[in-house]
Amino acid sequence: MKTGDVAAAMCAYNAGDVRRINHLMKVFAFAKTIGEREGLDADTQEILEVAALTHDIGIRNSERKYGNCSGAHQQEEGPPEAWALLVRLGAEERVIERVCWLIAHHHTYTNIEGLDYQILVEADFLVNAFEDEMDADAIRTVQEKLFRTQTGIELLKKLHFCRENV
Repeated sequence: MKTGDVAAAMCAYNAGDVRRINHLMKVFAFAKTIGEREGLDADTQEILEVAALTHDIGIRNSERKYGNCSGAHQQEEGPPEAWALLVRLGAEERVIERVCWLIAHHHTYTNIEGLDYQILVEADFLVNAFEDEMDADAIRTVQEKLFRTQTGIELLKKLHFCRENV
């Protein structure tokens, strides 16, 4: 399975929803960059990239079932959708299992287990900080509490604090 196939499938899944497609592609790009620069092995990098592309796959069902897409609902609704999509694409079971676990935890910021999980959370935040128009103080707080990779911290600073020399 190629990540390009997953990206195409997720674009089809979210057809017509430019905001969601742009979000997943941006998270993918940041996750890929951080993972490669942090030296992930090829298997973990593949899992990270697939998880980045599919991390919000539970939004549509959450909105339909609950009328909102809270993080908790996304974590509940996402894994079954991702499982079905990844099986159709011929992903290996070990990849599907870890990707679904990551989706089920991507809004849980305590007890982060594994560099793939850490990077997924950082990549998602890099995009959400901009899309949600977070202020600098809130971004700094999240940086201190959540960010652990050197690359993630560097990107966050370049995106939000470059002019401040932070």
